Amino acid sequence: MNRYPLWKYLLIIAVLAIGALYSVPNLYGKDPAVQVTVRRADMDTGTLDTVRSVLEQEGVGVKAVDLVEGTLIARLTERADQERAADIIQQRLGDQYTVALNLASATPEWLRAVGAEPMVLGLDLQGGVHFLMQVDMNTARRQQAERYVDDVRNLLREDRIRPRSVSPGSAMVNAAFRTVEDLDAAIDIVRTNLPELEVDRDEDNLTARLTITEQKLTEIAETALQQNITALRNRVNQLGVAEPIIQQQGSDRIVVQLPGVQDTAEAKRILGSTATLEYRAVDTENSAQQAAATGAVPGCCRLYTQRDGTPVLLKKTLIVSGDQVVDARAGFDQQNGQPQVSVTLNNVGAKRMLDFTRDNVNKPMAVVYVERIPVSREVNGEMVRTHRISEDVISVANINEPFGKRFRTTGLDPEEASELALFIRAGALAAPVDIVEERTVGPSLGQDNIEKGFKSVAIGFALVLVFMAVYYRVFGLIANLALAANVVLITALLSLLGATLTLPGIAGIVLTVGMAVDANVLIFERIREELANGNTPQASIRAGYEKAFSTIADANVTTLIAAIVLFSFGTGPIKGFAVTLSLGIITSLFTAIMGTRAIVNLVYGRRQRVKALAI
Repeated sequence: MNRYPLWKYLLIIAVLAIGALYSVPNLYGKDPAVQVTVRRADMDTGTLDTVRSVLEQEGVGVKAVDLVEGTLIARLTERADQERAADIIQQRLGDQYTVALNLASATPEWLRAVGAEPMVLGLDLQGGVHFLMQVDMNTARRQQAERYVDDVRNLLREDRIRPRSVSPGSAMVNAAFRTVEDLDAAIDIVRTNLPELEVDRDEDNLTARLTITEQKLTEIAETALQQNITALRNRVNQLGVAEPIIQQQGSDRIVVQLPGVQDTAEAKRILGSTATLEYRAVDTENSAQQAAATGAVPGCCRLYTQRDGTPVLLKKTLIVSGDQVVDARAGFDQQNGQPQVSVTLNNVGAKRMLDFTRDNVNKPMAVVYVERIPVSREVNGEMVRTHRISEDVISVANINEPFGKRFRTTGLDPEEASELALFIRAGALAAPVDIVEERTVGPSLGQDNIEKGFKSVAIGFALVLVFMAVYYRVFGLIANLALAANVVLITALLSLLGATLTLPGIAGIVLTVGMAVDANVLIFERIREELANGNTPQASIRAGYEKAFSTIADANVTTLIAAIVLFSFGTGPIKGFAVTLSLGIITSLFTAIMGTRAIVNLVYGRRQRVKALAI
């Protein structure tokens, strides 16, 4: 009556074995480490030997110095030596290397070979830095309006309509014409080709205001936010930071958490920078010196200053912007040894560059290095974060021959070339971001959280074990075995899925421990009822499991639905709680029903006559 076929036992053994394998890495913990990345070239083995020897000479305990995907990781024996080791390495290697504090997994190589890694610990458990970043949506709208200026001009040029002016606004394009006929024709063209622009006609002044629709503005904001999340994630990956958390918060904010990282300066510089390149035509018809002296700048141009102080007039129309650059590599010019960035454009940018250079051979083109620099200033006694835009003309050179998809840009110093290549490879930010909140969680506080969280799980687990063993005797001991297996499986799933464990997640595990026992309480009480009604022990066991199943399933499914809703609509800590609760419900159903039934069947199912149950 109470027997399982062989395949069920094999399935349970296989699940428990796999769970044990993938939960074992969490016993090894993480080593305090210093990570080193180089800005201009690949890391070599000589650097590893240098780092190891200099740390040993200074008396810093070193476990190992490894090269992991281009990043040097120096594992230390003591967490207290991290900052000192970072200072020693930075002084020895120089400013071209980026040195940051981190934590490195101590999992043996044989476990890593099968993909077994420890759980990802959140910021509150292992320390690190937390940034809340505000996306500048006004700039995103203005940039889109500038793109529409080029689109409108090109459409009018194709139909041989020459407007007096086409200029961008905050979320609109203003166009002025010479005749009513041109105004009417232009409005028809825009409505046909650019339906996302609402046209407001002013016949008296022969102007048209082309406003971006609300639907399009919403789409622009969503696209900018998602592109920025992708770009920030790529930038973090370029830094070599392990296990970052980058997610949306609200409609215009992004949360960036870098667990294990204690050096905020480098992270802020890489994440917040919006350095990019712009390629513009040089105005050769007007005098830049005269415009600088008189302040009279032609409407088609903007006045810039080269790095040597020489003024230059550049056309307002962009040839190619940074968001059309798909790849960039820093290096040195073989002819004169100057730093350079080898640039690769996407198809749209390549066509525009080829068309422009074909039509402007022997004419000058300028490269503008644009950077948004954070600035803090005091207003009414409070520090207010703002920014300024730095635009430097890094080179003005004649176009000797047409080029398109690939070319080289010079005029940068080595550090600028390296950083610019990194930013371009990571993806241009669709809109600038400002860091509105910054927090640093120390590693000692994280370790304290881990110890308290572990203690809470251990105490709750121990109390449940004692209660079940005393109250349900042999069946209670069986439930305790299933409970231990449940915790192992939760740990394994968190490790396999790469889910981040936080303090609220530990609370979810504690709650799961109680819920897992609750299923066994329902089963065991049902068995007691069947025995009290005069049924045989074997029939009572079978009835207890079968009749309690629907109640257990209903209770767990409704809780699972609530957990899924919490995960879908919650942020940060709520998601961490929902993840562990959801996984705990799934594993507890397996261990509390199938797992305990398998043990009960082994103990009682093969006995011909059972006079009583120890329940």
